Amino acid sequence: MPDRSPECLRNLALTGPAGAGKTTLAEALLATAEGRERPGSVTKGTTVSDTIPQEKALQHSIRASVMGLEWDGTEINLIDTPGLADFQGAALSILPAVETVAVVVNASRGLEASARRMMQWAGERGLCRLIVVNQIDAAPAALPALLEEIRTTFGPECLPLNLPAQGAQAVADCFFSPAGDADFASVAETHEMLVDQVVELDEALMARYLEQGEALDPDQLHDPFEAALRDGHLVPVCFVSAISGAGVRELLEVVVRLLPSPLEGNPPPFLREDEAGMREYRARPDLDAHVLAHVVKVEHDPFLGKMAVFRVHQGTVSRDTRLFVGEARKALRVGTLFRLRGSERLDVERLGPGEIGVLAKVDEVTFDSVLHDSHDEDHIHLRPMALPAPVFGLAIQARRHGDEQKLWEALARMVEEDRGLEVAQDSATQEIVLRGQGELHLRTALERLAERFRVEVETSDPSIAYRETITGTAEGHCRHKKQTGGAGQFGEVFLRVEPLPRGGGFEFVDTIRGGVIPSSLLPAVEKGVRQAMAGGALAGYPMQDVRVTVHDGKTHPVDSKEIAFITAGRKAFLDAVRKAHPVVLEPMVELVVEGPSSAMGDLTADLAASRGRIQDTRNLSDEVSIQAVVPLAEVADYATRLNALTAGTGSYSLQFSHYEPAPDHVQQRLTRAYRPGEEG
Repeated sequence: MPDRSPECLRNLALTGPAGAGKTTLAEALLATAEGRERPGSVTKGTTVSDTIPQEKALQHSIRASVMGLEWDGTEINLIDTPGLADFQGAALSILPAVETVAVVVNASRGLEASARRMMQWAGERGLCRLIVVNQIDAAPAALPALLEEIRTTFGPECLPLNLPAQGAQAVADCFFSPAGDADFASVAETHEMLVDQVVELDEALMARYLEQGEALDPDQLHDPFEAALRDGHLVPVCFVSAISGAGVRELLEVVVRLLPSPLEGNPPPFLREDEAGMREYRARPDLDAHVLAHVVKVEHDPFLGKMAVFRVHQGTVSRDTRLFVGEARKALRVGTLFRLRGSERLDVERLGPGEIGVLAKVDEVTFDSVLHDSHDEDHIHLRPMALPAPVFGLAIQARRHGDEQKLWEALARMVEEDRGLEVAQDSATQEIVLRGQGELHLRTALERLAERFRVEVETSDPSIAYRETITGTAEGHCRHKKQTGGAGQFGEVFLRVEPLPRGGGFEFVDTIRGGVIPSSLLPAVEKGVRQAMAGGALAGYPMQDVRVTVHDGKTHPVDSKEIAFITAGRKAFLDAVRKAHPVVLEPMVELVVEGPSSAMGDLTADLAASRGRIQDTRNLSDEVSIQAVVPLAEVADYATRLNALTAGTGSYSLQFSHYEPAPDHVQQRLTRAYRPGEEG
């Protein structure tokens, strides 16, 4: 059996903006748990989580790192995630491995946009949330206003479990043993507010507390506390200083005593496919059940090959266990099995529900693969998470002739490891296009190409990931007939196109009656439609948010074959799209720019000239923070403009927001530049 029962496990992700001190906090928690006097240092490059050259050079995490530690008999899987906007994909993709998300906030900087986004994402996934206010000794005077801002922004359910004390050099407990004085607010009143919030979900306990005046101890409050966390009825706030150590030990106590175990949290919802379609399936954290696990991260090691970081949801994975990957019929045998401590891998014999481990030499797995040991679980899938779309692009080619195959192999491995990257070959130019979340993301990817894979590349100007869609409904038809002296080709297709909501992707619907197009040929029609969508119909960009319904057609007993219906499907689709008022969509990004208050007028004017829409403006002491939605095409040179506007003192981050129709003049420019080839 596993060394730990699920009730003695906690899985916690440290998330939040860059500069909040997540990695330093992780080091402080590790050092406290291990009894070390000196935690690792970000500036010295000695942390457990940031180990690759790019992380040490940037002094920022760019990958999610799992670190196991033990406190009071409880095993804690602590996951340090990147805070830079360019690497948000790595932070989000690890969230299905945990029950609780801790959003770390820098006390000096207040609530930043990425903290707000992470709170929203975690809430949408049904994860328990915890807010950790870090570096409290750096800005003790700002803490009362920050707590008020947290409660105003996220709701009155945000309540402190402790409060800064002794000039923010310590913290006063407000839950377990409420006593002593805090720097602001009352410990006793805060304790009463916490208990009031917790007992609201337990009618019997609330009656004993309110009507009978019974004092409740922490053990009595544990179950309703956990229920309040799980339902989002309570979002605890903890104050710490990772550098001085104030509140670090208390935070470990909160993790062990109050945060949910795998038995208590909301498990990631799986989807099970049966005759009725897809329905939700909840894993059971049972040691003796069939194995059900999923892959949260893929890595490549020069000695151990392709490795899968995975979370067990039910059952027990042991060495020599035979696991199936998704619907594959051939099982893989578990050879080596590890736990993680940053880049260090610790051999283990088995892993049970709630545990996070690593499988080595598993070429069959991909990110989000479902692992199981029974064909009863063949049709179980993990509900996909919407990750930020990669919108910045670079056209790249191998610098040395003969490295083309090596380049493709290296790019394939990098995309497997980093879900924020995307590689495609432009159908018009045949260029290889590497897309990422931003300039920094692409730069670090190119550095990894050179350092890890020894591939030198040349790059050209960034390309913008425009898309196409339709705004109306229309019918399309194609009768494809080709006779060449021998066997001919014949296929006729009638279809209808209609727009889907933004982000709806693509739907292919079959309403054929009477077998006028045999079911064996419908995949060919869909293939033709997908080919047309990939090449676009207006300006040569891939299409999205379209539903295609095939409702009629004709076949020939001899000449109807797959190639004929691929061609007919493609041409019928293009015929319909041209009548359905196609438009070009441009990617919009959420831009957060910070600079001196004196430059506010210039910054807002520049954003307005760039077709930006300002969403929020905040004053940060003598600085200003501006949040805006801007077309990606308008911020390609923003770093240069910002330096000029702020004399080199400004900074910015951006993240993909959504697609929206481009203005008429942009549509016309892109359409004129497109020179479609002849249709086949």
